[in-house]
Amino acid sequence: MKLILKDHEYKYAVEQIQLTMFPEERPEFTDGPVPEGENCGTVSLSYGEKYATAVTMLNVDGKTARGSARAAAEKLTDRFESDRLLQKIIKQSFFRAAVKLTGRRPVWGSLTGIRPGKLAANMMEKGMTEAEVRTALLKDYCVEPRRTELCLEAANAGLALKKSLTDRDIAMYAGIPFCPTRCAYCSFVSHSVEKSMKLVEPFLGALEREIAATAAIVRELGLRTRSLYMGGGTPTTLDSHQLHRLFTCLETNFDLHAMTEFCVEAGRPDTIDEDKLKVMKAHGVNRISINPQTMSDEVLKAIGRRHTKDDILRAFDLAAKVGFDVVNMDLIAGLPADSAEGFRATLDEVMALSPENITVHTLSLKKGSRITLEGTPIPDDKDVGDMLDYSLEKLSGAGYVPYYLYRQKFMSGGFENIGWSKPGTESFYNIAIMEELCSIIAMGGGASTKLVAQETGKIERIFNAKYPYEYIDGIDRIVSAKDYIKDFYGKEVHL
Repeated sequence: MKLILKDHEYKYAVEQIQLTMFPEERPEFTDGPVPEGENCGTVSLSYGEKYATAVTMLNVDGKTARGSARAAAEKLTDRFESDRLLQKIIKQSFFRAAVKLTGRRPVWGSLTGIRPGKLAANMMEKGMTEAEVRTALLKDYCVEPRRTELCLEAANAGLALKKSLTDRDIAMYAGIPFCPTRCAYCSFVSHSVEKSMKLVEPFLGALEREIAATAAIVRELGLRTRSLYMGGGTPTTLDSHQLHRLFTCLETNFDLHAMTEFCVEAGRPDTIDEDKLKVMKAHGVNRISINPQTMSDEVLKAIGRRHTKDDILRAFDLAAKVGFDVVNMDLIAGLPADSAEGFRATLDEVMALSPENITVHTLSLKKGSRITLEGTPIPDDKDVGDMLDYSLEKLSGAGYVPYYLYRQKFMSGGFENIGWSKPGTESFYNIAIMEELCSIIAMGGGASTKLVAQETGKIERIFNAKYPYEYIDGIDRIVSAKDYIKDFYGKEVHL
């Protein structure tokens, strides 16, 4: 879709709402004119004495529609608040024009951000009651009622955790960018061990250097580790000896006595055996993820998994035998070869296992995934909606509570990912990273350190090299970059 901006430069806001309302179109900004017959939109912003007004004119498939929204001029108090409000009315004006054209109202309305729970939490922290936030989500943003309640529940979980945090509290992440094979939906930076086994040992050597350097900074600043999350990739691609080596390095370098959560993504059942689970348990891992994504052998084959439903059940039984406090299981709604009926059967089978956490993802069409590159057929938006509606009803009815949620670009139907937990088994790390409550100090391949100043809300990031060979070759630069943690805390945080 050709997009023209008039009297503003809020490209990102326009792009976000355009992709939400017309996901089959890709935004193309132009100064005009637009050739006759091409789909286009003009988004303008004007200022009056009392109001700033956004107006969107859309011309799609020969039909036209106009939408508008406004913000009180007296509320445009500073640069940050002005940007927030102006982007809000720009999105609302586009949303209203698009609804007139298509009759389609996404379940999240005109909300486009990744973290709707954080938006609701910010409203409450500014003095709005929960009832007032609910009204704002329903009326201002046109969020449908069930998603509004999900948003409020996530916001309250975040606010509860925030009360327990100090400026010294952090979470940590260790990224292991290896998998046994690459799934069809995946765009995470990970190497198949089949192709890169020779990189595992030098990668671990480089990671040990980064761990030692990072731990020295954490000790110098007096930071307190509350959670350690090991993801990837699939960390359990490493063998039991390599896992023991890595856990020992972490324990030797970091003071982990205040840590309440140690989570390892044992996501692929074909990487799990009893020896690895016993090593994890011996080193204090108390939360693991066993991620079937589906319990259908046909769908598993379609997404490139080299295991069956029976392997998932075997892995779960092993985890129960070894004994972990929390087991999470991930599912994905909208996978190739799946159906609403098939997803319902998957959820029922997983719930019968009674894991402490169940995370329901919506398929996100990543640019680098095989599904996108090959144009693999997937369930339509209606089927995905049916899958998610079933999960909302079944999980809440069984006593699971939604404790974090987030959204991504190019999600089927514009839906969401929701983490559900039995009361008292929520993941510290998942809440903290989604609601941006504390610094996440990250190490390893593709890891992203997120530094958070709780008082001001300022956030800065440090990115590691993505691919294993780049990480290994660039370890000197990666270690040096960690020094910025000290600069950030020196400038932004009063310890």
